[in-house]
Amino acid sequence: MRSVRTLKTFLAVVKHGSFAAAGHEIGLTSAAIGLQIRGLEEELNQQLFDRTARTVVLNTAGRKLVPAIEDLVLRYEALAADTETDELSGTVVMGALISALMGSFADALWTIKKQYPRLEVRLLAGQSDDFTRKVEHGQLDGAVVIRSPHALPSNLIWTPLYRESMVLIAPRNPHFDLSADPLEMLRKCPFIRFDRNTWTGYLVSEVLRQCNVNPTDAMELNSFEAIMEIVRQGFGIAIVPKLANVDWPRDRGLMIIPLPCVAIERDVGLLERTYHTRTGFTDAIKQYFIDNKGRPRR
Repeated sequence: MRSVRTLKTFLAVVKHGSFAAAGHEIGLTSAAIGLQIRGLEEELNQQLFDRTARTVVLNTAGRKLVPAIEDLVLRYEALAADTETDELSGTVVMGALISALMGSFADALWTIKKQYPRLEVRLLAGQSDDFTRKVEHGQLDGAVVIRSPHALPSNLIWTPLYRESMVLIAPRNPHFDLSADPLEMLRKCPFIRFDRNTWTGYLVSEVLRQCNVNPTDAMELNSFEAIMEIVRQGFGIAIVPKLANVDWPRDRGLMIIPLPCVAIERDVGLLERTYHTRTGFTDAIKQYFIDNKGRPRR
């Protein structure tokens, strides 16, 4: 029976896609990594990676074993953990949308960090679709993303945390004629669109479809901060999620305009692997939103 250390080596190779990179993480040479993997393959009587001169690629047999090996390692680490304390500690690597850090997730993270001072959270900013691949391959312990419009891989789970209504924003001092009717605004005013290749961009397109409007696109960006600033400066209008930690009523440059014809909200949730070693942290995130679900938003 292979040691847990060998199983961790296997998972490191899966994560990094090479013996050299896995060895750099673990502190072994690529040759030593290769010997461990070959020993594991001999014991299991099956090849787990397809090898070329420069790369190793997980094959079908290897992919089938990943969830079971992750579960074994997780169970071992749970046994080896200090059972006298349930305090969260160590480093967690999380992905988060920048807009999530402007929203309710920032409150959750701040609260958990105050409760567990020995916990270190490394945050990587990015897009939901990129985070899916990184969580699946073990590069991230979890990620705060919006609900995927596509089916997720079987080894991933997504838990809803909170919802954000989709609203129309317009400048208080526009450089163009601004109608009082929201649909007329969408038809005639320059439209600042969120990148339509992203999951949130897909939601914006769905809002426009429900409104039965084809706007005049003036610009397409993948940053809500940039979009809001361009609208604030008077150069267009946009559809954005109503982020929880933005003080909308006091914004002197923006008007927030509800879209009564629209029944679309942006669902933000926690993406994680079915089996992983930092469930204490991800459970704390989920519990925060369960405890704070009834609290009013700004």
